[in-house]
Amino acid sequence: MSRDDPENPNLADDLFQQEMDGAVRLEHDRASPFKRRLRPQPLPPNPRVTGEREEDDFVDIQLETGEILEFMRPGVQRRLFQDLQRGRMPPEDMLDLHGLRVVEARRELAGFLAHAIRHRLRVVQIIHGKGSRSQGQQPVLKQKINQWLRQREEILAFCSAPRFDGGTGAVYVLLSRKGPATSDWR
Repeated sequence: MSRDDPENPNLADDLFQQEMDGAVRLEHDRASPFKRRLRPQPLPPNPRVTGEREEDDFVDIQLETGEILEFMRPGVQRRLFQDLQRGRMPPEDMLDLHGLRVVEARRELAGFLAHAIRHRLRVVQIIHGKGSRSQGQQPVLKQKINQWLRQREEILAFCSAPRFDGGTGAVYVLLSRKGPATSDWR
């Protein structure tokens, strides 16, 4: 008897139902864990394939960086900045720069910001780490992120993430939504 019997196309379903006759459903009293899922976003186009130049106009300057990062452009409402600091505005996308060298992190950040602006994201998270394994225990990427983000006009504000979302090893970035969107669908 073959599963692909032309006379009875539902033979596989019938055999399955016969095998499952004595089965008992397992029940449990635990609640399923809540996990916020981000909306899927298409990957940014690869500049090497499309021939576009990545927008990397960061300038390296010396800027003293403290434990907590905070930056807010004039005109940004204080209440909006406080909501960002407290994590009340969840990030719509995330970039993890752990373990990258400065040159690699710079390229990744430029591409990520271009992607976020193209898709009109409002809040993104950038994980730079605390620098505990770098030479002299100095957070190199944290200092660079602090410098680079201040140089982009599209960045309205940024601050260290709340403790539950990376603390001083990550930043929340508030982006401007001005500019053309890539798609008109809602």
